[in-house]
Amino acid sequence: MKPIVLLPCDNRIIGGHPMQVLGQKYSDAVRDQALCLPIPLLCTGKEDTEAYLDLADGVLLTGSPSNVHPSHFNQSVHDTLLPIDVERDAITLPLIRRVIELGMPMLAICRGLQEVNVALGGSLHQAVQEINGRSDHRGAQGKPDATKDEAYALAHPISIARDGCLAGIVGGTEIMVNSVHGQGIDRLAPGLRAEAHAPDGQIEAVSIATHRGFALALQWHPEWKAGDNESSKQIFAAFGNACRAWRQQKALRHAA
Repeated sequence: MKPIVLLPCDNRIIGGHPMQVLGQKYSDAVRDQALCLPIPLLCTGKEDTEAYLDLADGVLLTGSPSNVHPSHFNQSVHDTLLPIDVERDAITLPLIRRVIELGMPMLAICRGLQEVNVALGGSLHQAVQEINGRSDHRGAQGKPDATKDEAYALAHPISIARDGCLAGIVGGTEIMVNSVHGQGIDRLAPGLRAEAHAPDGQIEAVSIATHRGFALALQWHPEWKAGDNESSKQIFAAFGNACRAWRQQKALRHAA
């Protein structure tokens, strides 16, 4: 059986009804590039995450239009027009700490990276574009005439730490990435290592020093047309391999 990867859902109101929503591009990348079985993790705030984790071999923290509530890093809401998902916060923030404790493979993308930083005690810039010396990382997203291909087009290079795990995965110290985010890391949480930076100094990737296995968080969106991008394929392949290794180790533990 393929390794099982949990992907947290977003909370949305669609047609007047509360819905659990999972972006297809994330589940597609898990299935087609990591070669794992994607399973939605409901995030109503009432889930038994231990029961989910007993089934799982890895966790992928997805991006989302919503933001982490800034009360988790002692700030008030900067822009009340932006969506916030407190129910997802209630599941993902403690889930991250538990996954680190277990050593289970974890890949985090965009909001997922921000969740990791907040869960471990860091803070966020709520509007990176308003920070002196920082670029506008929102790209074409939000422009009424922008297509998805334009919004997720490669936007800038990132410089990758030479001796980090990301460099080991992609085989180099610079790649081009897309840029579809308004928020980003401000104060880096204890235990996190910056793995890559944008040209303006914004942190683009982190690893977790206290995690004993695969734990990588990325600010860009490698899941977007992952099969057409070499570094995206490498990242998801590495994550999938870690999930397979976890599943094999779990089977050995159960057989002992």
